[in-house]
This record gives sequence, structure tokens and C-alpha cells, in this order.
Amino acid sequence: MESDHPSRVINGSARSFLATIRMTTQLCLTAFSPHRDADALEWSRLARVQRSDLTQRKADLMNSFWDFFWLLVWTFFFVFYLMVLFHIIADLFRDRDLSGWWKAIWIIFLIIFPFLAAFIYLIARGRGMAERQAGEMQKAQAATDQYIQTVAARSNPAEQIASAKSLLDSGAINQEEFEKLKAKALAS
Repeated sequence: MESDHPSRVINGSARSFLATIRMTTQLCLTAFSPHRDADALEWSRLARVQRSDLTQRKADLMNSFWDFFWLLVWTFFFVFYLMVLFHIIADLFRDRDLSGWWKAIWIIFLIIFPFLAAFIYLIARGRGMAERQAGEMQKAQAATDQYIQTVAARSNPAEQIASAKSLLDSGAINQEEFEKLKAKALAS
């Protein structure tokens, strides 16, 4: 098969490496050749081909750099759009005032005309979106504070002093540390 031919399998950098080996081999052969002038002209021609190949590879590298740059730019905008889209969908289902039919219409509109629907939603419902987000944040903060208070409930000072006394009796703390814990319990 022609597709399995070794010259088709080798990539560009390997080809340039092989071209360099070929030129070096020809240089060695010209040193021992009786036709040195003709071989020197051939060597000169091969060196020009090698330089133009190097110039082409530099141009390809520059193109690939700009291709990579634009890939990064478009990837950034795509991820940004996905974040906005997920915020819109979360806001749609968070809104208790909007009926189910309107939510379905917005979702269909987001699927059919994604960019246009996102811009219209942000313009038309952006203020309410921010208010609903702030409300959810306040609810989450209140729930966190309540959980922390239940977990870290303070016992009464008598229990704290009794606990410190048992630590003193077991030898885990000394008299000075006991007095500090007792003062702290009485201060709260």
C-alpha cells in the first residue's frame, strides 16, 4: 500500500533531520570525490534548500502561535458564555414568581437563539436576577451561622469549671492553667 510507505509516515521534523543527515553525508562524499567543484555546487544548492525550509518552519511556527492565541481567546469567551448561561438557567428555576410556562419558553429560546436570548434575559431580568442571588446568599449565610451556633454551643460556666477541675485532678493541666480557664468561664 502507498499509505504505508516510510516517507509518508515520517513527520516534518524527522524529514528535516533526514535532510540534514543527507547533506552531511554528501559533504563527506564531496571531500573524497574527484569532482569537487560540481559537488560543491550541489552542496550550496542543498544548503539554500535547507535554509528556505528553516524559514518556512519559522513561518509555520508563527502561524501556529497566532492560531494558539486565538484558540485561547475563543475558549475564554466560550467558557464565559457557558457561565452566563448556567447563571441564567439557575435564576430561571430559582424565581418563584415566574410560571412554569414562561420558564419553558425561556429555556426553548435559550436553545434556539442562545446569544440573543442570553442578552435579552440579562437586560430584561438582570436586576431581579441580582436580587434573587443576594437573597439566596443571605439565606445560605443565615443557615451557616445557625449551624455553627448549634455545633459550638457554649455550655454554662459551672460545666466549664467542672471540666477544668477534672483536667486539673487528672494532671493534664496545672493550677495556673486551671485559674485561667476558670476566669474565662466566669467572664462569659
